[in-house]
Amino acid sequence: MNNAIEIKNLCKTFGTKKAVDNLSLVINDGEIFGFIGPNGAGKTTTLRIISTLIKADEGDAFIDGISVKKEPEMIRGKIGFLTSELKLEDFFTPNYLYDYFSKLHNVDENTRNERKQKLFEKFGIEDYKEVKIGELSTGMKQKVSLVISIVHDPKFIIFDEPTNGLDIITAKTVTDFLLDLKNEGKTIIISTHIFSLVEKICDRVGIIFNGKMIVEDNVKELTSTCSLEDKFFEIYNEKVGEIYE
Repeated sequence: MNNAIEIKNLCKTFGTKKAVDNLSLVINDGEIFGFIGPNGAGKTTTLRIISTLIKADEGDAFIDGISVKKEPEMIRGKIGFLTSELKLEDFFTPNYLYDYFSKLHNVDENTRNERKQKLFEKFGIEDYKEVKIGELSTGMKQKVSLVISIVHDPKFIIFDEPTNGLDIITAKTVTDFLLDLKNEGKTIIISTHIFSLVEKICDRVGIIFNGKMIVEDNVKELTSTCSLEDKFFEIYNEKVGEIYE
């Protein structure tokens, strides 16, 4: 497989807290890679660095061979980034926001309209396309955020907690869509606390504690004798002392 995303010796410190500690990783073309770890482990910081939202103190990451550090503008055109912390303006509508972000990504009008219709119908947004964001449910807001993040049909998808706070029906819609994207040949990274989501859709998983990648393995191999949740806590109990000492 080709290296779609390569992370080399990333380090990031906030004050005295080392959020990412010399993290390196290769993600293959067309796979779904999952990050799991406790709050504050460094998952979100890592995703923000490779999405060009913040800069690393040391190290670099490459997406499709392009340096995140040296050519961030080129990276932004290749990725779709979604975070649960994204806040859409309450007084805009899904229709307006989709068109606005499409223009930012230089998506031509015909492609924009065709893709918008497809995505709005898939996620049940069509009937709410002229409803202001502030009047939508939490689940609908998340679905709108998702489709906006991929208006330009990016090859690389980076989603931080994509099903966080969603009801089970909306969460399944998002999960099924991630598998559809994989079938289209997209390379996907997700960060999540939901073990079952990783087991269902991810090819490989990285377990992070205190900014360090402790385990990186094929999901099926890692869960050959027990569930991912059991394996996670087995690793946690073995490693936590040496990590936090």
